[in-house]
Amino acid sequence: MSLSGKVAIVTGSGRGLGLAYARELAHQGAAVVINDVDAAVAAEAVALIESDGGRAVSVVAPVGTTEVAKQLVETAVAEFGRLDILVTNAGILRDKSLLKMTDEDFDLVINVHLKGTFTCVREAFAYFKENGIAGRIITIGSPTGQRGNFGQTNYAAAKAGIVGMVRTWALEMKKAGVTANAVIPVAATAMTKTVPYFQKAIEADERGEAMPAFFRHDLGFGTADDVAGLIAFLASDAAAGITGQAIGAGGDRLQVWTHPEAAATEYREGGWHYADLVENFDSLFGDKLQSVGEEFLPLPEDLKPTQPAAPVAR
Repeated sequence: MSLSGKVAIVTGSGRGLGLAYARELAHQGAAVVINDVDAAVAAEAVALIESDGGRAVSVVAPVGTTEVAKQLVETAVAEFGRLDILVTNAGILRDKSLLKMTDEDFDLVINVHLKGTFTCVREAFAYFKENGIAGRIITIGSPTGQRGNFGQTNYAAAKAGIVGMVRTWALEMKKAGVTANAVIPVAATAMTKTVPYFQKAIEADERGEAMPAFFRHDLGFGTADDVAGLIAFLASDAAAGITGQAIGAGGDRLQVWTHPEAAATEYREGGWHYADLVENFDSLFGDKLQSVGEEFLPLPEDLKPTQPAAPVAR
C-alpha cells in the first residue's frame, strides 16, 4: 500500500467528498483522523473505515481556531505516533447575492474555509518542520474560486484565497521538503443534487450506474471517488516533486490550472493617462478581456431534466 505507515488528518470528513478522501487514504494504508462537527456522523465515518480494514479516530470540532488545529495535530500524534498528511476539506455554504449577504454569512464561510485552512496548515507545518518530516499539505479549492459564481461572494473569496496561500506556502515550505497543493474537485454533492442541470447524472449515480459520458467526459463531472485518487496521489512519495499547483479532478478529467498571467501587454512612453485609455483601450484590449463564471455546455436532449429539482437556498 502506497501510504503504509503514514498518518493523515482530513478536516470535514464525516460525509461527502471529505469522507471519500479519508477512505481512499485509509485504503492506501494511512491511518486517518476524521473531523466533523457532528459526533454521530464522525463515529459512522470511523466505523466505516475500520470495517474496510483501516485505522481511524475522530475529532469532533469546527475548524477555524488555532485551538482546534492544535487538537487535530495532537490527536494524530497521540493516537498514531506521527503526522504526514493534512487535507483541509472542511467548509460550509451561505450562498446569497451581494445585497442579501450579511456580515455573518461572509464571516462564517471565511472562518471555516480560509481561516480553518490557514490555522490547520500552520500547525501541521510546524510539526513537520520540527520533526524533519517531508509532509504533504493538500487544500481544497473550487471552480468558483477560479472563475467566480453568482451568489457566492464569500465562498469565491475563500477558495481563491486558499489557492493564493498554496502558492505562497510552496515557496516557504520548499526547503523543508513539504509540498502544498490545491485540488479543484468537480463532483456530485448535496448541493449539486439541487441543480436541475445535473439531474440525470445524479439519478444514474444514485442507481449505482455510471454517469452518462457527457457528464463524465465533456463536463468533467463525476463522483467523490473520482477525486479521491488524486488526493491519495498528492499525499504519496510519488508526488514529492509537485508543489504550488492547482489541480482539477472530476469524472474522467484531470486538469492543471494555470497561475494568473497577463493576457495582453501594451506599452506607451510616459505612461497611460485617462485620455489615452479612452482613445485606445478598446482597440488594444477589447477582444482580450477575460470571461467570468463557468458556462456549461448545452445538455443533449436525452439528458435534459424531466422535472425541476428543489431550488437552492439563498
